[in-house]
Parts: sequence; C-alpha cells; structure tokens
Amino acid sequence: MHNLKKSLFAIAIVMAATCTTASAQVKGYFSKPTSATSTPDDKGFIRRWSLLEPIVKENRSNIVFIDSYLRDAFSHEYFKGQQTVVPKDGDKVKIGEETLQWHSLESDNYNVKLFRFGEATKNRLYGVLYWAVTVVKCDKEMKNVRLAVGSNSASMWWVNGEEALLLSGDRRMVVDDGMSKRITLKKGTNIIRGAVINGPGMSDFCVRFVDEKGEPIKNLTIN
Repeated sequence: MHNLKKSLFAIAIVMAATCTTASAQVKGYFSKPTSATSTPDDKGFIRRWSLLEPIVKENRSNIVFIDSYLRDAFSHEYFKGQQTVVPKDGDKVKIGEETLQWHSLESDNYNVKLFRFGEATKNRLYGVLYWAVTVVKCDKEMKNVRLAVGSNSASMWWVNGEEALLLSGDRRMVVDDGMSKRITLKKGTNIIRGAVINGPGMSDFCVRFVDEKGEPIKNLTIN
C-alpha cells in the first residue's frame, strides 16, 4: 500500500507538471515544438519563441508610449538575467510576489498572438509587458541584414545584446513596420530578444530578417 501511494503521488506530480508546461497550447494560435529545430516560414517569419508569462505593467492608455517612457520601462530589471538568459521551457522567474513561467512555443500564425498566449496561461491581459527570446543559427556570417518587426503595441528588440529597434507610440501590428539599421548576424548562434508593452486592447508581433534588397532571409535555423 505504501508503494502504491508513492506511485500515485509520483504520477500526480508528472501530470501536474505536464499541465503546467502545456497550458499555453491554444488550437489555432500556438503548439508545442515537435522537433529540436525549425526554420522561418515561406515569408521568412520566425515562429518559434520562448515567451514569458505577462508582467503586470499598469498602463491605461498606449498614448504614453513615447521613447523616454519606453526606454525606462524596457531598461528596468524585472528579473535576474533578463538581458542574458536563454530560457528553457518551464523555467520560472520571480517578479515581486509573482512567479512567472517561460513557455517554448511554435506560433501557428506568422504573427505571435500575445493576447491569446496571456489567455491560455490564465494571466492578466491588459496593462502588461511581454518578454520573448529566440535563438537563430547561421551557417555563415551574414552582413547588412535588417531586423524587420511589427508589433501591437510598442516594443524594443535586441540582437546579440545590442539594441536593434524601438517601435514607439500607440500602434497596430503591420508587417515590417520598423526596420533596424544594417547589422551582422554571426556565423553560429545569434540571440534575438524582444519586449512588447500594451495597455488596453490586443497584443501581438511579427519578426523576420531581410537582406539588402528587402527580401526575406529563410536559410536560418531556429533553436
């Protein structure tokens, strides 16, 4: 009987952990990755991301998202290692009294629907800040590429620890709404990190790299 109780307890722990890590799956929006790596879609959009459950950031209006406000909001350290960590699925961070979890997900759409992610993880939907991380691997060095981003609402993006792009103001997501200056992707591992802030309304983003001619770059491996 003692061994049976121990077995049932172990099964319950496994089931609970499975429910926690799978909670962000939403039919039509997100799914769990089924392979170790992926590639951009046929238009170059990066769909595989690690997303942190939304951080509460009180904003009743998106009109306040001017550059100075955003730089202060995005430079604030909410959790240890936010500009260096490459999270694994299920990792957790403590922010104030809250414990938030990272979810490694594949977006079913070219745009990553953060609002639906917040719904799926049963978190707050308005007045929030999202963090997103992905790892891109290149077979060779790629010079003079641009990071192209659309977001709802404001966002900031970094490539290999360097600021690449800031999208400010009350905006709706538009493909390639913002373009970084020309940057170089290293041969091997490149880390892309983004923060998206939103007051009321929906929230999402789309990201891809384009070459000097503005054509999407698709020969990347997303880890």
